[in-house]
Amino acid sequence: MTDTHPILEGIEQAGTQDQETLLSQSWLLGFDTETTGAAPGADAIVSATLVLRNPQTGYKGDAIAEWLINPHRHISAGASRVNGFTDDFVQSNGVEPQDALAEISDVIIQAQRNAIPLLAYNAPFDVQMLLGDLRRWDCTQSEELSESDMLIVDPLVIDRSVSHRSGKRTLSFTTEYYGVEAHGDFHDATADTIAAVDLVKPMTTLYPQVGRLTLAELMPWQREAHRVWKESFNRWLESKGRRPIHEGWFE
Repeated sequence: MTDTHPILEGIEQAGTQDQETLLSQSWLLGFDTETTGAAPGADAIVSATLVLRNPQTGYKGDAIAEWLINPHRHISAGASRVNGFTDDFVQSNGVEPQDALAEISDVIIQAQRNAIPLLAYNAPFDVQMLLGDLRRWDCTQSEELSESDMLIVDPLVIDRSVSHRSGKRTLSFTTEYYGVEAHGDFHDATADTIAAVDLVKPMTTLYPQVGRLTLAELMPWQREAHRVWKESFNRWLESKGRRPIHEGWFE
């Protein structure tokens, strides 16, 4: 990625957002990964996409950056079935992880400096996967990205709080619920990123309390939403004789 890449130009164009900017009017930096498996710190990223969304132009104005990475890790059979990647393919076609991870994190860091939230569906997974890879390859950016200090939008956390619907909450089911049409196939990092960013408009329209969230309120609101959901989910788990979960949300 060069310094003149459209996604970097877009971040510069956006400037630094005010903390009173509403979520419904905010620039967003969507992020999604496909990985060798589901264990951050042990597994690794094989593909990643960043999508910069200008609230004034929507999907047609998106700036997109994509990476295919040689993870130097075996892709599990389960992950390969989901994302379609094989060891041979990523070894032959992927770039070295240090280069890709530096580019990805540099974009995220610049967006965070401009108060442009990083948006990811089930965000802890993708963020922890990125941080795990940065530490593995001794990338200096790992010192500038801290889970507890990042400005994040997680449509999964928001949906759990406001929709009170039954059924699965995978990205494909959630986009169907909100009437979002995918631009490509799910489990492709770019298609998933765009779909997740597309969720913000119907969520902030259908639920005014979400649309009125300011950037300053965003993280506390989502942490509380996750806490309430976790308490309810743990009661259900315990009623089934299953172990409760303890994970927080960017705390």
